[in-house]
Amino acid sequence: MLCKRVALVLLTKARASCDLPQTLLRSSIPNSVKSFSSKRVKADEQSFTVSYLISSCGLSPQTALSASQKVNFRSAEQPDSVLALLRNHGFTAAHISRLARRCPQVLSSDPKNTLLPKLEFFESIGIPSTDLANSFSGYPTLLKCSLTDQIIPVYNYLKTVILLNDKQVRKSFRYSPRLFGTNLEKNIRPRIATLRELNVPASALSVLVTYNASVLLQNSKKFDKTVKEAVEISPKPLNGTFVQLLKMMLGLSNSTWEHKMEVFRKCGWSEDDLQLALKKFPFCMSVSEKKIMSAMDFLVNEMGWKPAAIAKVPSVLLFSVKRRTIPRCSVLKVLILKGLISKDVCLSTVLMRNDKYFLDRFVTKYAQDVPQLLDIFNGKVSLAELGLETEETCGRKTIVASRLH
Repeated sequence: MLCKRVALVLLTKARASCDLPQTLLRSSIPNSVKSFSSKRVKADEQSFTVSYLISSCGLSPQTALSASQKVNFRSAEQPDSVLALLRNHGFTAAHISRLARRCPQVLSSDPKNTLLPKLEFFESIGIPSTDLANSFSGYPTLLKCSLTDQIIPVYNYLKTVILLNDKQVRKSFRYSPRLFGTNLEKNIRPRIATLRELNVPASALSVLVTYNASVLLQNSKKFDKTVKEAVEISPKPLNGTFVQLLKMMLGLSNSTWEHKMEVFRKCGWSEDDLQLALKKFPFCMSVSEKKIMSAMDFLVNEMGWKPAAIAKVPSVLLFSVKRRTIPRCSVLKVLILKGLISKDVCLSTVLMRNDKYFLDRFVTKYAQDVPQLLDIFNGKVSLAELGLETEETCGRKTIVASRLH
């Protein structure tokens, strides 16, 4: 410390002398003093940056400190100009806070030459300010991508090759903004080419790029491997369900996928049932284990449908068991037990049609025969209260429940 103080005194005296050349002054400062001074400046800048991120961007002290490791401000002029631009284009305080947390380096960008052209481009193709703010704050790296080398080429490709209309392009941006910042030649073209070689139709590719473009942003090896596995399940990918299957397979880890398959097996599905369900409605794999068990338990235990019958209409697993499945099936069960309809009624007819159709077909039509049907549908009267809980049903509950557990 004594050496540093002496050096600083000498430095002060040297600066006071007009006769000493600047090069001599600089050479006379010890390296330890230069290092100390530089660290002090950086510490001051970091302190200012942390304070700015807290006061102007709404970050917590801990988050601001972490963000300050990636960016430093010497004054408020630069970040203020960036924030002013963003606010003028619809960014709220929440958007700015999210952006600063995810990518604080954007606040050091050139607002006029770097950020503004990108915002104006997306606005020119009809992207609403709300979607712009949501997308850029969620994926701020896009603000750092090249407009001419990345964003515009992707846009042109979507319009001229995939043949998306303006509305579809806007939806694609809303659902997958990352697509516009990816490498067209490296990531998008090869994957589209692979799907075309499998004879995936243009309509399915259009749906994929519009709503599920994240599929194209997967690791190349994982994408190719998953495509081959999807083809094994659905050898003729001629419709949109193949794209849905691909999305589900890429979106779930191998362990999660296998666990869901095992859940369905426990519920009574054979391997053929699994293959059929995945071909018809791949999104059945997105249903939680709890909901799968609950729906299968009711449909098999209470209603007596075979697990294979449910595999033919796997989309019914998405419905709320409490609000849709139980009320409709309870009405159906009464009608069957009363001998008013055949027990072979199709599951899709019961659960897939809208409320008006169901009420007209199964409630209003038999209101004179069973006046309580509407109350049953609305959950005001149970089957037990009507004395319709049969021994056959109770026995089936015990048998199937043991299988499920």
